[in-house]
Amino acid sequence: MRVPLNWLADYVDLPAETDPHALAAEFASVGLEEEDFFGPETTGPLVVGRVLDLVKEEHSNGKTVNWCRVDVGPEHNEAQDDPKDPQPGPEVPSRGIICGAHNFVPGDLIVACLPGAVLPGDFAIAARKTYGHKSDGMICSAKELGLGEDHSGIIVLSDLGLTGEPGDDAIALLGLDQVTLDVNVTPDRGYQLSMRGIAREYAQMKGQSFTDIGSPAVAPVNEPTTDGFPVVIDDVNPINEVAGCDRFTALQVTGLNPEAKTPFWMQRRLQQAGMRPIGLTVDVTNFVMLELGQPLHAYDSALLGDEIVVRRATAGEKFTTLDDVKRKLDPEDLLITDRGADGTGGKIIGLAGVMGGADVEVHSGTTDVVIEAAHFDPISIARTSRRHRLSSEASRRFERGVDPELGPVAARRCADLLVELGGGTLSPATTQIGDAPEPTVIELPVERIGNLVGVEYTTAEATGLLEGIGATIEVVGKDRLAVTVPSWRTDITDDVDLIEEVARTGGYGRIPSVQPAARAGKGLTTAQKTRRRISNLLAADGFTEVLSYPFTSTKRDDQLRLEADDVRREHIRLANPMSEDMPLMRTNLLSTLVDLVVRNLGRGAKGVALFEAGLVSTSAGLPEGPGPRHLPGYHPTEAELEKIYASVPAQPYHYAGIIAGNAELPGVWGKGRKAEATDVIDTVRRIVAVNGLEVTVESDQIAPWHPGRAAKFVLADGQVLGHAGELHPKVCENLGLPARTVAFEIDLDALLAQEDLRAWDGALSTYPVSRQDVALIVDADLPTQTLAATLREGAGEELELLETFDLYTGDQLPEGKKSLAFRLTFRAPDRTLKADDASAMREAATKLAAERHGAEVRS
Repeated sequence: MRVPLNWLADYVDLPAETDPHALAAEFASVGLEEEDFFGPETTGPLVVGRVLDLVKEEHSNGKTVNWCRVDVGPEHNEAQDDPKDPQPGPEVPSRGIICGAHNFVPGDLIVACLPGAVLPGDFAIAARKTYGHKSDGMICSAKELGLGEDHSGIIVLSDLGLTGEPGDDAIALLGLDQVTLDVNVTPDRGYQLSMRGIAREYAQMKGQSFTDIGSPAVAPVNEPTTDGFPVVIDDVNPINEVAGCDRFTALQVTGLNPEAKTPFWMQRRLQQAGMRPIGLTVDVTNFVMLELGQPLHAYDSALLGDEIVVRRATAGEKFTTLDDVKRKLDPEDLLITDRGADGTGGKIIGLAGVMGGADVEVHSGTTDVVIEAAHFDPISIARTSRRHRLSSEASRRFERGVDPELGPVAARRCADLLVELGGGTLSPATTQIGDAPEPTVIELPVERIGNLVGVEYTTAEATGLLEGIGATIEVVGKDRLAVTVPSWRTDITDDVDLIEEVARTGGYGRIPSVQPAARAGKGLTTAQKTRRRISNLLAADGFTEVLSYPFTSTKRDDQLRLEADDVRREHIRLANPMSEDMPLMRTNLLSTLVDLVVRNLGRGAKGVALFEAGLVSTSAGLPEGPGPRHLPGYHPTEAELEKIYASVPAQPYHYAGIIAGNAELPGVWGKGRKAEATDVIDTVRRIVAVNGLEVTVESDQIAPWHPGRAAKFVLADGQVLGHAGELHPKVCENLGLPARTVAFEIDLDALLAQEDLRAWDGALSTYPVSRQDVALIVDADLPTQTLAATLREGAGEELELLETFDLYTGDQLPEGKKSLAFRLTFRAPDRTLKADDASAMREAATKLAAERHGAEVRS
C-alpha cells in the first residue's frame, strides 16, 4: 500500500518536518513494514514560465521546432547575450528555449527546467546548442517530470487547473517534493489497504484522536428507497454455504459533463498511490477506493440493462474482461450481469470483485452512471482471482476482507465527488440490498493477556489500546472485558486476536526477548542427525547442495524414459499451478534437480556435482475423488480424521545427487578423472555405512539409468533404498546433459526405518592386525558382494576388514570366469595373531566360498 504523506496529513496531525524514514520505522513497530520509499527525484531550478513569443522553424530533417522566448521570473531571466542568435520578440530579460512540442501558444504558463536541474532518471539539464540556437533550458512534459506517461506535448498549467507567476517554484506547485511510503500489508489486515486504515494506525501510534471518515455515523449516507435501480442477488451455488454477495448498494448520478476533467490534485494522488489517471468517473471511483478501502464500479446507465443480477457462472460461459482477455468461466465464479425488465436478454458485465468488462464501461461521452458498492465473500473472490490469474486492486481488497458497513458511505462519497467535479445530479433513488452483519462480541479476561504475552497490562491500558483500534469496550466483571469488534476487523474472531492487537499496538518493544532453555536430554532428532551426517558427507565429497522447485510435468517423465505403468508417473496435480507447463508435484528429486545441473553447465561450469534433499509426493494409494472438506473451526470426529489422513498423499524424504563431468578435477596433481557409475554407487554405500547400516548392492534395469550400469540398493528388511549409476544416453540427450552423467537417488525414510547396527558392547583391541590376501576364480556373473559376504561369514568374528582390490578377466582364465582379489584384515581382542592363525581363518573363508560358489584359489 503506497501512502503519500501529504494525503495522510489530511486525516491526522502529521508535522510537515516529519522524517519519512523515522516514520517508516515507527510503522514497522506496529506491523507495517516498509517495502519502498519514493522521495523527490527532481532538483534544481524548475519554475513556472510564461511563453512570451515563439517562432516555428522547419529543419532539413523534416522536423518543425519552436524557438521560444520564455519569461522565467526576475531571478532566472537573463539579458540576450548573443547578437548573432537573437531571441524572438522585443529584447527583454528572458530565456531562449528550443521546444519540439506544439500544444502551446504565446501567453501560456508552462514548466521550465533551467540549467543545473536534474530530472527523474538522473537526467541533468544544461544549456546546449541545438537546431542552430543555444537552448537555455527545457520546457517539460508530464513524462519528463515523472507525472505520467504523456509525452505528446508539454505541460500547460491551465490544462491542469493550475496557475502561478513566472519564476514560481514548480516543484512545490506540482507536488514533486512530496514523499510516498510503500508499506507491506499482511493478508489478514485488508483495512490497511486504504488511507482510512493507515490514518487510524498512525493516530493510535501517536496517541491522537481519530475521526473515522468511513463511519456511517460520521459520513453522509443515502437511505434506501423503493425506486432504486433494480438489483437481484441470485446465488444458487454459494461456496461453503456463504453467500457470494451479502450487501449491494447502488446510487445514480445523472447529467455529468463529459468534458469535465479530473483535477490535478486528484490525478497526483492517484499517481503517488501507483494508479494511472484515466478519466473523471473512473478516477473518482479509484480515489474513493484508496481513501476508504471500498472497491467501487461505475456503469454507463445508457448501456446497462433494466436490472442488475448477481449470480454464479454456468459451465461453458465465456467473458472478455477489461484487459481484453476472453476467459472461460467456472461455476464457482460470481458474476455481475444485467437483463431486461422481463428477465430476458442480458449480458455479463463483470467478474464480481475482480474486473469488469467493456460492454457497460464508462467512456468519454458518458453522462449518467450507476455506482456499485458491494460486499463480496473473500473466499469466492480469492478463488476467482487465482483461477483466472487476474489480480486487481479490487480483488486484493475483497479477498482480504472489506468493511461490510462501508458500501453506503463509499457510494455516497463517490457520488458527491462526481456532483462536485463533474456537474452531475445525485438521484435520491437508492438501492440497498442486505444488512450489515451483527457485530462480533468477544469476552476477554485481562489476566489472559499477560499470560500469553509475558507483559502485564492493566484493565485501563488494555481498554485504551482496544478502543484505539475502533473496538467498543464494556467491563462485565472484575478485570473482564466484553469487546465489540469493529466491522472492518474481519480478522478478529477470538480472544487471542484481541491479545495480539494489545501486544501490537502497545508496542512490541516492551515485550522482552527471552531465549527459552532447551530441555535436558533433548536435541536433534534421529532424522535430523541422519540428514546432517548425509549432507556433511556429500559436501565433503565435493557436492554442492541446491534447492529446486518441486513442480514437474508428464513431459519430464517422458524425457526420463519412465514406463507408462511406473509408479513415479502417479503425480499429485495442482489445482492452481504457478505455470501451466508445470502442473504436477514431483515424485522423484532427479526430475527437478537436472534443471539446475543444466543451468550451471550453461553458465560455463566445467564439472558439476549437485545434491538436493527434500520431499517428493505421489498419488499412489489415495482414495478416488477429492478428500473431505470442513468449514474453518469445525473439529472432525475420529472417523472423519481417519478419512482426512487417508486423503493426504505420501511425502517421503529423498536425497539425490548428480555428477556431470569430472569426478576429480585436473590440476598440478594430474589430469583429473571423469565421473563413473562406481562413483555414485560408492557414495550411496558410504551414506549407508556412515549411518551404521548394511546394504545389498544388486544390478538393476530401471529408468532413467543405463541398463548395464545401474545398481539397486536393498536394505536388511528388504526395502529398496534407491538406485545409482550412469544415466541412459537417451536421457542425457533429452535433458541436455553431458554423455555418461551419473546420478543417485535414495529414500531417507526407508533408511530411518532400519535398526542402527553401530551399537557395540565390546572393547577396542590393542593388539596388532594380521593381513592375508587371496585371489579367487569364480563365475563371471557372480556378484562381488555375494562372494564377499560368504568370505566374511567363513572367516569368523576376528575378521576386522574385507577389501576388494583387484578384478581380472582375460586369456589366462577359462571362458565365463573372473578373478577377484581380496585383502582380509584379522585382529584378535585378547592376543597377537600368529601367521598360522590368520592363514587358518583365510582358508576357512575360501573353503566356504568353494562350497557355495565353486570358487578356486588362483595361484
